[in-house]
Amino acid sequence: MRHIAIVGSGPAGYYTAEAAARKWGDDVRIDVIDRLPVPYGLIRTGVAPDHQSIKKVSLRYEKTALTENVRFVGNVNVGSDVSVTELRDLYDAIIFATGAPNDRRLGLDGEELDNVHGSAEFVGWYNGHPQFAALDPDFSGRHAVVVGMGNVALDVARILSKTDAELDGSDIVAHALDALRGSRLETITIVGRRGPHQIMMTPKELGELMHLERASPKVDPADLPPEGDDAILEPGLRKSVTLLREFAAIPESIHGETPITIEFDFFANPTAMRGKDGKVAAVTVERTTIEKGRAVGTGETYDLLADLVVTCIGYHSSPIDGVPFDERAGRFPNEDGRILPGLYCVGWAKRGPTGTIGTNRPDGYAVIDIVNDDIGMGGRKRGREGFDELAVERGIDIVTFRDWQKIEQAEEAAARAGAPREKFVDIASMIAAKGK
Repeated sequence: MRHIAIVGSGPAGYYTAEAAARKWGDDVRIDVIDRLPVPYGLIRTGVAPDHQSIKKVSLRYEKTALTENVRFVGNVNVGSDVSVTELRDLYDAIIFATGAPNDRRLGLDGEELDNVHGSAEFVGWYNGHPQFAALDPDFSGRHAVVVGMGNVALDVARILSKTDAELDGSDIVAHALDALRGSRLETITIVGRRGPHQIMMTPKELGELMHLERASPKVDPADLPPEGDDAILEPGLRKSVTLLREFAAIPESIHGETPITIEFDFFANPTAMRGKDGKVAAVTVERTTIEKGRAVGTGETYDLLADLVVTCIGYHSSPIDGVPFDERAGRFPNEDGRILPGLYCVGWAKRGPTGTIGTNRPDGYAVIDIVNDDIGMGGRKRGREGFDELAVERGIDIVTFRDWQKIEQAEEAAARAGAPREKFVDIASMIAAKGK
């Protein structure tokens, strides 16, 4: 019997579990370990709450989780509750699918000011992640700056702009919905170091800005390259740039009719954040130009008013005691997913925060092929039986997938009208719900 531990229950974790179950059938036992009592990682706390169709991928993970040889082991922190050394004694392979849950920082003066947030914590706040439920951002000012030119920046701008009615059917948590109801924001400026041809935004997410009830997108036509230059772009990016051209053509009178304007500020590199009474008040940016694909400062600077700043510039993984970690790259050093004998990684923990949710599937299948080559028929390790004995000895309250289903039922029962669920935002409430 092969015994596999997968640390992390997000997309990378469950695609890897699926691959292992298909590879070895009845000859494997797979424990999917997560520090939270609830599964699905990024799907639950990273995907925008108004993108419910994307979250339905969790149904595929549920199918894997309910197979006889796969077990969800929630509410267990690898590194504190149980060490990596102990797991290595119990399992033939440990596969880290921990994602990249921490914000990259800009490293600027003033980044520590109040009401400056990274996207991991801000998105986690409105998605109900227990770690960020107490964030309490302030929406009493008129100006927000969102730093970044990817889909996460669009998610943040969109959620900041939507009305209550537009959030019907989403699973945004109650504390975020209540706070946003009091928002006085009038401008949301999306700032990027480079130009329209270098954005990472996809057409679907950009197109959603055209259909907001109380907000309109705005692009300075002078920031757009000659239209003929779009021909060299790959199709998806070309569609995105076409949408930016449509934003640039929106009459100024339309912006005057909407309470919120979402402005794109291209060729703008943040260099400092300035505050007043300890709270952010402005972002200083340097105008850039593109040379050989890189943003180069011109020396020209100006200030953007900013009562709220959200930085969406990427993420990095968390180090774990007993596992090599590349601080600079923000991930586990590996060769095709192999870290050390018996230790592996997949997804963002392996390659950094790149790709889509579906990118994790081939990643998971590939690492299981490598594990198969390494462990062959498996060893004489105790796996699940030994882990359970250790958990009982230490008083660890393991949450199983059946327990999670009770938590899920309680969240669905507590949902406001039209919403799929009202998430518990603290671990104690999750644990209490599983006991019902």
